Amino acid sequence: METRLPAHLEVSGLIRRAQAQGGFAMVLHKGEPDSGTILIVILDNQGLGTLYERMPQRDGTRDWAKSKVQDADNKQEFEDYLARRQRQDPDVWIVELTVADGERLIRT
Repeated sequence: METRLPAHLEVSGLIRRAQAQGGFAMVLHKGEPDSGTILIVILDNQGLGTLYERMPQRDGTRDWAKSKVQDADNKQEFEDYLARRQRQDPDVWIVELTVADGERLIRT
């Protein structure tokens, strides 16, 4: 079992790292401060989002994995998916990052 930072501290760290790299970050939905699941939307140069969330690994740890990519022809479907996730789990955090090579922020 791996030790986990409270969600609000991890989100705060993500926001600070994005800003330190000249990017922007916005909390789209504020979840449960200590144990809420964190979903990260990283926007690309065209404004399309890629959703990342932690998934269980075989060794028992949890690592960030790409779970959904916004389709340029159907942007609303991605937004609907985020809204549905928020309704299903009101404790979820949804954080949007606009930063060059945003995936690097969650890999470190």
